[in-house]
Amino acid sequence: MAGAPPRGPRLTLYSRPDCHLCEVAKAQVREMFGAELPIEEIDVDSDPALAAAYGEEIPVGFIGVEKAFKIRVEPRRLRRLVRRARK
Repeated sequence: MAGAPPRGPRLTLYSRPDCHLCEVAKAQVREMFGAELPIEEIDVDSDPALAAAYGEEIPVGFIGVEKAFKIRVEPRRLRRLVRRARK
């Protein structure tokens, strides 16, 4: 069905433009999961509350409400959270 939202887990990635570590994290996630794990990227600088909460530790990735990683991808934790979210 065209236009239907993807089913299953997605990664919410708090980042900012021109962030090298953010680009590295996105590349790692894409290498691990390809298109199976959509990435919703949110610019922390778009909202003062987000900048205050995550500005010093970006990138920060969440699967649902669970923090999967901050600053560097934690592959084992990310895989476990994705597996759990798929159940």
